[in-house]
Amino acid sequence: MLRELHITNLALIEDLTVELTEGLNAFTGQTGAGKSLILGAFELLLGLRSTAGAADLVRPGADEARISGVFELHDADRAAEASTLCDQTLKPGEPLLITRKLFASGRTSVSINGQPATAAMARALGEALVDIHGQHDHQYLLKPANQLLILDAYAIATELRQTFTEQWQRLRELRHTQAELDASRTLRKQQLELYEFQAGEIDEAEPTEGEFTELHARHKVLANLSKLQQDAGKAHAALYEADGSVTERLQAIAHVLIDLADLDDDLAPIAEQVRVATLSLQEASFELSRYLDRLDHDPAEAAEVERRLDTLNRLIHKYGSGKPTDDPLGEVLAFRGQLGEQIDTLRAQDDDLAGIEDQIAGVEADLDAIGDKLTAARQAAAKKLRPKVEKQLTELGMAEAKFRVSIEPGDSRGAGPSGRDAVEMLVQTNPGQEFQPLRRIASGGETSRIMLALKSILADADRISVLVFDEIDANIGGRLGSVIGRKLRELASAPSSTSNHQVLCITHLPQIAAFADRHFRITKTVHGSGKSRHTRTDLAVLDGKARIEELAEMMAGSKITTTSRKQAQELLAAAVA
Repeated sequence: MLRELHITNLALIEDLTVELTEGLNAFTGQTGAGKSLILGAFELLLGLRSTAGAADLVRPGADEARISGVFELHDADRAAEASTLCDQTLKPGEPLLITRKLFASGRTSVSINGQPATAAMARALGEALVDIHGQHDHQYLLKPANQLLILDAYAIATELRQTFTEQWQRLRELRHTQAELDASRTLRKQQLELYEFQAGEIDEAEPTEGEFTELHARHKVLANLSKLQQDAGKAHAALYEADGSVTERLQAIAHVLIDLADLDDDLAPIAEQVRVATLSLQEASFELSRYLDRLDHDPAEAAEVERRLDTLNRLIHKYGSGKPTDDPLGEVLAFRGQLGEQIDTLRAQDDDLAGIEDQIAGVEADLDAIGDKLTAARQAAAKKLRPKVEKQLTELGMAEAKFRVSIEPGDSRGAGPSGRDAVEMLVQTNPGQEFQPLRRIASGGETSRIMLALKSILADADRISVLVFDEIDANIGGRLGSVIGRKLRELASAPSSTSNHQVLCITHLPQIAAFADRHFRITKTVHGSGKSRHTRTDLAVLDGKARIEELAEMMAGSKITTTSRKQAQELLAAAVA
């Protein structure tokens, strides 16, 4: 509910605070006193645009105008919705403060709970919390989408609608994925062909880990075979085969030292070292001999190594990074692993596409079934709603008015998140006229009364907590005014725990004002003298005698009589009866 509205320096308003109550709040006052100005300030607070510029609305002599509204969010659902809309964390029972400033420079600003916000955020919050009737800018029920929400709530089809929405969102995601896969089908095919060719080329060569290093070493040996044979042969001869070879001379030295060690024990270790060295050189010469035996020239092997290296070098050049590395063939093998993963992914996407098509068919079938149930529930609710609304309209002085809900079922392919039905509430205000959508009704008074009829019936289904009625008493008399006043009171005091409606009503009829739980009188007065004279709009809460005087003046004009006072008292007594 709206707990407080504070306005400063806005046109004729200098400093005005409206402390509202639960139930019905009525605003009365002479024409031009500023009732529309207060309503306009409320609309500005909710992010709506004014026909006048911001600079024109700032009170002369002031730098800025300020409008603040304090709302109370009574339940968790409204708090959660408001939290999402303003991107803040709000808890049930905590105040929600919306402030809008209009500067003399023409600039405006919005804040929510002291945090900078946008007019769009304020407007979204306003649409969730407040429903203004009488001006077409902010009428919740004039929008077909909102009419559908109300109808579904009245039909007790909210859960069914939610199920449809979830399935619709799933279908949308599946179709999006399908479209992406379809769009990339040609590219995917080209990529798959390329990857399979590259993988086949590598697989055909059958490279193995470490192979390139081994072949490269073998190629080096074969390329230098003559030099290796010649020089290794010389080394072997010098070590072992030639007369006076190193091993032969060391053996002689070892024998001499061993004999001398018999004469001097200190030579024994030295003799042993020479003997061991001799044995080591003999072993080395034997290994060198075996090495020379393996160096036989094999032209076929040399050609095979050359051919294999050419094959591997082509792969390295084509699929390696080109950077120096100890194992360039390892890069090729790693690339082959990546190719395998990419091939598997592309093939899986083709499988996914086939699976998605099956899923889409299944979800569409589910949507058709849910849509049938949802359409049937809406049609049944519309049928029940029609006579109830027409009865309300008759009581509200529109006996000739007819009401119906147009429901045009569609198919799943053209469905939206709320279903496949195009729903709109239609009214025929006079015999012989065409049924018209609510948004096309020209008369503000008729619109407000139709809204009141709908609100009275749909109180439990309507989630908007603050209702504002302007022009609801246009072109009606006192008798009908009493009917409207009672309905406004009933709407404001609806026992449903889900509605919690608070009603604000601007009226010229005492028969309506008498039903208010809180009665505000708006006046326009001139203050000061000479050049300091200025006009100001003020507001007062009326109780007791002051309220009787206001109601009497509304009935009799400025010449209040004993009779008009008595009639005012009778109105108040009848309102509470």
